Amino acid sequence: MATEKRKLPRRNFSYYMRVLDKNTGELIGQITDISTGGFKLESSKPMPAGLDMDLCIDQVNQISMKSFITFSARTRWCGTDPYDPTIYNVGFQLIDMTPADYDIFVKMFNAYGEQKAAHHKTNTNYIWG
Repeated sequence: MATEKRKLPRRNFSYYMRVLDKNTGELIGQITDISTGGFKLESSKPMPAGLDMDLCIDQVNQISMKSFITFSARTRWCGTDPYDPTIYNVGFQLIDMTPADYDIFVKMFNAYGEQKAAHHKTNTNYIWG
């Protein structure tokens, strides 16, 4: 059984929210799990750990006057989804975000993050923040 190494609580993400490459507009994936220090997303392609990316989350206008937030994040791990082998789960740690965008990110965590039930714990070993 893997030891829990995350310092920040995480929540399942209950709202469809896309993460895009800030420079190309390419869809990276959809957020499935969030903490105040990072997030997990489902992606159609694998990503190596330690990759720094400039990203954008759109559709934040439900909780903000802005329509998107931008930030830098680093991939921490990547693995095949246990239920769908065509999907990759990728863990990201936030690296750089403006205070205003971070406030929106925390609003996303509070608005769309659902508390995890104790019986839903996984053996996935992430390290965020």
